[in-house]
Amino acid sequence: MKLPFIPADAPFSVDQKAWLGGFLAGLHSRKFLESAAPIAAAKPATRLDILYGTQTGNAESVALDAAASAKAKGFDVVVQELDAVNMSTLASMQRVIVAVSTYGEGEMPDNAQMFWDALSAADAPPLPALQFAVLALGDTGYDDFCEAGKLIDARFDELGAERLIDRLDCDIDYEDIAEEWVHKTLSLVGDSVESTVEATAKAVTRTSIWNRKNPYPANVKVNRLLSAQGSDKEIRHFEIDLGESGLDYQAGDALNVMPINAPTLVTSLLERLGFKYGDAVAGFDRPLGYLLTNNFEISTPSRDMIVQIEQRAGDDELSHIVDSGDKEAMDGFLWGKDIFDLLNINPRLTFDADQFVAVLRPLQHRAYSISSSPKMHPGEVHLTVAAVRWHSENRDHSGVCSTFLSDRVAEGERAGVFVSPNNSFRVPDDDDAPMIMVGPGTGIAPFRAFLEERQKRYASGDNWLFFGDQHRATDFLYEDELEAMQQADVLTRLDVTFSRDQSEKLYVQSKMHEHGSDLFAWLERGGYFYICGDATRMAKDVDEALREIIAEHGQLSDDAASDYLNGLKRAKRYQRDVY
Repeated sequence: MKLPFIPADAPFSVDQKAWLGGFLAGLHSRKFLESAAPIAAAKPATRLDILYGTQTGNAESVALDAAASAKAKGFDVVVQELDAVNMSTLASMQRVIVAVSTYGEGEMPDNAQMFWDALSAADAPPLPALQFAVLALGDTGYDDFCEAGKLIDARFDELGAERLIDRLDCDIDYEDIAEEWVHKTLSLVGDSVESTVEATAKAVTRTSIWNRKNPYPANVKVNRLLSAQGSDKEIRHFEIDLGESGLDYQAGDALNVMPINAPTLVTSLLERLGFKYGDAVAGFDRPLGYLLTNNFEISTPSRDMIVQIEQRAGDDELSHIVDSGDKEAMDGFLWGKDIFDLLNINPRLTFDADQFVAVLRPLQHRAYSISSSPKMHPGEVHLTVAAVRWHSENRDHSGVCSTFLSDRVAEGERAGVFVSPNNSFRVPDDDDAPMIMVGPGTGIAPFRAFLEERQKRYASGDNWLFFGDQHRATDFLYEDELEAMQQADVLTRLDVTFSRDQSEKLYVQSKMHEHGSDLFAWLERGGYFYICGDATRMAKDVDEALREIIAEHGQLSDDAASDYLNGLKRAKRYQRDVY
């Protein structure tokens, strides 16, 4: 085939000649391929739907990694969160991989709840044409380990779908086994076309080099007390330099911090069990003291640890609770206790070093909602952290990571960090859209970031913040900054309530009801509603208050108010960052 020729004296620049030559060559190549179409016709790519449900972004990350692998193998891949899929769409699918995390005590993550409500309903459609595989993420520290994945897997089976491969239940160290499972599953899904660029695709990583196994040693520039003298809480503000790490983030993401255990607790455990720092542990090339300091959770007992202590302690109360399986009674028994307290149930209780390490869980990072916008603070990330401290069993106790940061990472020192994206918690793309933010206590963190983001984007949309805590005089976090944002017309409305400044305790949901008419009006003109903070009580109370406000001021029935709320969720106008 003769390729096109461009004369040397043609009136084009060098770049124009290069582009034109490529263009003409492409036309000739296309004609050649079309003439050979009966021979080279490509087989249609196999469609694969990858669905995810996530609270903190881990399941989404697994889904996107699986999608990258599937695309490299030539599959036609569609990735969606579970709540974006209705039952008629699901019934039309043929091959589905689900990656779903379990949130709280066996609950569906926020972006999978509506999907599960529809899937578990009596009128859910049969799924005889569906082939599926479920990857469940969870934490064995919770009783309902991977419950969300187990429920979806079982329900698919009940509805007649065909299981391609056994469900994989992943604990907190999930990356390697999840990758292996995805590889096996893709080989079972159907015909794939090995891509000529697969090697290149595998060589390009989608995620940062800084992760749980390789955190970036970041310099802590600022570590200052945020709450005032006399507060019952210790809230601290941190500013962390990302240096040359290449780490980036968006408002709404989380920063993960890898803690180091308190030396005092390490020493107490070594002394209590008669160990020495330098004792060897089978299977490890580091001494016992180093492992207890850097590698293992030595505060919250694992379920295996509780069982082993019960078998050794001879304590009637603990044995009764373990035998009965009474979760509420177990929670009450463990309240305020750490591993050291459990060991002291029986002063003669003992382990050898290998046995003790075998029932410890790996030391995990802690995720904190980022309280800064990268547009306002390039190269930095800010955190708002409550230092957790309590007195129990005649001892002082402390939170693993919060006091690591507060007490043992002074300004100028380093802490290992990495970023977790949270694409389900974002400032609206529409800069004209109103935002309503409910963030009591340290729940204010991401909304400080949201307001900074809107300010730097010169967004015209109204912004309304509900904030609450115990006392105005000591617990009004970022008061000066919020007042400055009001003066700059960034923060349109600020409603605060302090629960212990009057005889009757008032919370953020009280303020929401007080201004319910305006709140509903903001929703009606396209407002986005956000919650950040405690999932156990506050988020549920705020959710119920919002439902009641919609029903009252929208003059809707309870069912219609729930439908309205679900419509906000589907439109991504109701988002939560709860823990």
